[in-house]
Amino acid sequence: MTSPSPLVELHHPLFDKFDVRVSIKRDDLIHPIISGNKWRKLKYNLLTAKSNAKEGIVSFGGAYSNHIHALAYACKLKGLKSVGTIRGEPHYSDNATLSQAASFGMTFDFVSRKEYRERAEPMYLQQLQKKYPNYLIVPEGGSNQLALQGVSEVVTELKQQTNWDYLLTPVGSGGTIAGLLSAADQGSQVIGVSVLKQEGYLEQEVCALLATIGVQAKNWQVVNQYHCGGYAKFTQKDQQQMIEFAKQLDIPLEPIYSGKLILAFFDMLQNHYFQPNSHIILLHTGGLQGLKGLAEQSKIKASEWPWLPALQAQ
Repeated sequence: MTSPSPLVELHHPLFDKFDVRVSIKRDDLIHPIISGNKWRKLKYNLLTAKSNAKEGIVSFGGAYSNHIHALAYACKLKGLKSVGTIRGEPHYSDNATLSQAASFGMTFDFVSRKEYRERAEPMYLQQLQKKYPNYLIVPEGGSNQLALQGVSEVVTELKQQTNWDYLLTPVGSGGTIAGLLSAADQGSQVIGVSVLKQEGYLEQEVCALLATIGVQAKNWQVVNQYHCGGYAKFTQKDQQQMIEFAKQLDIPLEPIYSGKLILAFFDMLQNHYFQPNSHIILLHTGGLQGLKGLAEQSKIKASEWPWLPALQAQ
């Protein structure tokens, strides 16, 4: 594991034009497989499972879930069994993400979309716990109280690395931004870039997660206009912009999380969102393995993403 994750200063003509300093926290470099916020969120869940002598961990995700992929490998490292409750059909087990998760030792329960929507309901969780009595059940995306403790360490590391005014992160389930807020000073702003269509859902999730640790934060917001059509959706134009920015900044991106973060950041910069002479931190939350699944589904052209061949070789 690479800890603390590197903080890299970025350079672009627009940064000089708008008089800002920009750095990126490379959480994607924490581990080649368990990268980014997935490792942060899983760290204390894994420790809890081990300290309570659990047999394994059960969690939830879609057929191309970064969380499921990371969980499978993390459990393998820690000597734990893993079960993925997967939204979709059994034939998905052959895809790039799940086939690799299976090679790490994960087994799957495939469920309908209707059943998957019940994944947070108490009665459903009680039945699941009966089915796996000595397993720790972890929510979709790993976002629970234990996850906040792990993500808060991003801020702990940053405080040792630099001073900053704004911290931007992509947001999918709310756990990452809630974890950042649990440790961030009130003098800095934390901004979440929603990667899915939502009307206040993520804000509610973040508040609910913060309530579990008794934190009330005011120095944050979720911006909702940069989802590019919804979760895992994006146009060819969006892709080309992401790839161009990635090449200019010399940072590998993917179009579901980090790519949308970059598009949001540059648009906000050009619309004078950030105060001059400020230091902006972008959090790279990993998820690069998702490129393999997108290429498999023909949602992207592998030849257009220069760093994809290295990922496919893993």
